[in-house]
Amino acid sequence: MQKTSKELRDIRAKTKLIFEKTRIMICCGTGCTSSKSDKILEELQKKSKELGANVIVEKTGCFGFCAKGPIIVIEPDQTFYEMVNIEDSEEIIKAVMNGTKVERLMPEEDDKFIQKWHELNFYKKQKRLALRNCGYINPEDIDEYIAVDGYLALEKVLTGMSSDKVINEVIKSGIRGRGGAGFPTGKKWQFTSSAQNDIKYVCCNADEGDPGAFMDRSILEGDPHSVIEAMAIAGFAIGSNQGYIYVRAEYPIAVQRLNIAIKQATEYGLLGTNILSTNFDFNIELRLGAGAFVCGEETALMNSIEGKRGEPRPRPPFPAFKGLFGKPTLLNNVETYANICQIILNGGDWYAKVGTESSKGTKVFALGGNINNVGLVEVPMGTTLREIVFDIGGGIPEGKNFKAAQTGGPSGGCIPTEHLDIPIDYESLTSIGSMMGSGGLIVMDDSKCMVNIAKFFLEFTVDESCGKCPTCRIGTKRMLEILTRITEGKGKIEDIERLEKLSKVMKSASLCGLGQTASNPVMSTLRYFREEYIDHIENKRCATGQCKTLTKVLIDPEKCKQCGICQKNCPYNAIKGEVRKGPFEIDQSKCVKCKVCITKCPFKAINN
Repeated sequence: MQKTSKELRDIRAKTKLIFEKTRIMICCGTGCTSSKSDKILEELQKKSKELGANVIVEKTGCFGFCAKGPIIVIEPDQTFYEMVNIEDSEEIIKAVMNGTKVERLMPEEDDKFIQKWHELNFYKKQKRLALRNCGYINPEDIDEYIAVDGYLALEKVLTGMSSDKVINEVIKSGIRGRGGAGFPTGKKWQFTSSAQNDIKYVCCNADEGDPGAFMDRSILEGDPHSVIEAMAIAGFAIGSNQGYIYVRAEYPIAVQRLNIAIKQATEYGLLGTNILSTNFDFNIELRLGAGAFVCGEETALMNSIEGKRGEPRPRPPFPAFKGLFGKPTLLNNVETYANICQIILNGGDWYAKVGTESSKGTKVFALGGNINNVGLVEVPMGTTLREIVFDIGGGIPEGKNFKAAQTGGPSGGCIPTEHLDIPIDYESLTSIGSMMGSGGLIVMDDSKCMVNIAKFFLEFTVDESCGKCPTCRIGTKRMLEILTRITEGKGKIEDIERLEKLSKVMKSASLCGLGQTASNPVMSTLRYFREEYIDHIENKRCATGQCKTLTKVLIDPEKCKQCGICQKNCPYNAIKGEVRKGPFEIDQSKCVKCKVCITKCPFKAINN
């Protein structure tokens, strides 16, 4: 049933009262669900009913601290429980009823239990704007979204703003596209609005394909209505009545919650015809992607929506003038849209106060790799890499040292220790050979071989190249062949020059961003870790032992206790010797460098 503005206000006021009650919020995003948080939710609801607890138990989105999942937060006092199991459910319910805490489930820092989740070191330097509702509302309940001022921005736009005024607020905010290139969002809206055509489209790029990236997925799982509302606002601003969300089919929870949110918004008359009794119509449809990385490129995405092969088109013409189905099209990614409603409600000047002079607002990163606090973080632009890795991320595990961080996914570069204090913004990252990208941030410790890392990313881009332009199709393949030779001890010193020449050609002649940036991991590792390439080529040696062809696993006869543990655990029968009859030896012709023997030897007698 279509809701009026008054009815929305009534829903907002009524549902806000729920937030004053005790609520047990459990993360049911992909990460925590993989640890059975959905089963914990069912058990909590069951125990709550059995014990007659006056509490609300419901699912929510990602809290971000994925390393500690499954996570539960008790509202409104913000009690944080980590690594919760199904067996903890009854104790949690009883503690809530008695006004006590389950201390064994609470995080401990500096020899004291942390009471509230925002007091954790992981959150202290974060500023959650795009993630503002994740962990606070039930993403499958439109009333809860409305209670936190949801659809108020759309109402403000439709009842009191012109399209030009909407676009001007977005321009004033200074927000730039969060999908990678960082193009000013307001200008993109302005260009599409100025295009002359009776039919225009609004698209959302949710085809998050970078290895290790899960920013957009978490927003869609935890706050899908924020994207839907923003797309409707964008439709009003550019003169469009139809939106498409292109989302990966590998994101089943996100797809499910988007479908629920679209259905709910349509039932409330917030999508469809005559929205809020105005003459504005807007509909949204989902399109599922099959996992092609290249479909994250805007023109390839549009080809895929049209049912064509997912490969990029030459530009110009740009999508703002000739995009989906040949019509003017506005395309932003999930995180960009997630900021729009706040910009409209609070004003562009409010948003522009966050961040740096050229990079406004916050950025969400998927923090992974060799880091203690794996998870989703949102920080103001200008926060240093050191703050993210050590203050928020908790540093490197197992006492190892930081070596590099990869930003921008396969299109980005590796940032070495010397640039740990660089501010994270578009220009700063570009100046050192990396890029913002969509927000993947992979941390590497000193056990990682940077030549092997470059090879890993080239393997990915070779697999994901659509093959349309020969520069990318052939160039990435040739670069991978060279890197493979180097990691196998067959490289020549002139291979370094070949890699650099290929990189320049690919940057200047490839059709789309995938080919133009595919060499970034190689060039950045050559720039900062050239000595590792030279060591592989001239000394036929991989200092970290990650390039197996260049590695020998050896038993130190001085340290070997002749116990036979290594032999028992070797899966390839590559270890010779008898217990207490002299030191054991490794048959190099059989050894595959799996390093199981290194991990099993209690006397540290085996190394590579």
